[in-house]
This record gives sequence, structure tokens and C-alpha cells, in this order.
Amino acid sequence: MSIVHVTLLSKPGCHLCDTARDVVTSVVAELEPGLDAGASVVVDEKSILDDQELLDRYVDEIPVVLINGRVHNIWRIDPVRLTNALLEATA
Repeated sequence: MSIVHVTLLSKPGCHLCDTARDVVTSVVAELEPGLDAGASVVVDEKSILDDQELLDRYVDEIPVVLINGRVHNIWRIDPVRLTNALLEATA
């Protein structure tokens, strides 16, 4: 079973975060029906304002998309690049 964890680091009132959330949601919705049995993508969103360590580290870089805890992208999320990364991670 291959479970991929996608985390969106954001903060309230961030228009780039709103756009990134839409991209992540759309990509995952399109991708999931075609995944192999046992593979799935779990999406979580965390506000950097709720975690001092995240705030200190990413204050000037949000939104940040992490795949399995590793930085995939910051600021603007490319849907094609995200799709390819998720396909690779679930393979």
C-alpha cells in the first residue's frame, strides 16, 4: 500500500495559499481515480501561525507544498509538476 502525504503550509488571508489549495485539491481529485489499488493521497493543511517552528522557517515562503514531509514547491504550485510528483510517489 502506497500512501502519499501532501501537506499545504499556509496562513489565513494569503491569496497565493488559496490558489495553491485549489491546485492541490484539483490535482488530487483528478489523480485518485487512476491510482493503483492500495495507493492513496492524503492531504493536510497547516497554518504556519499555529506552529512557531513552521512560522520561523517558512514565514516568507508560503504557500509551501510538502510531499511526504519534503518540500515540493513554494509560492506558485504547478499542477503538472505536482501531478508528476504524486504519480512518482505512488508508484
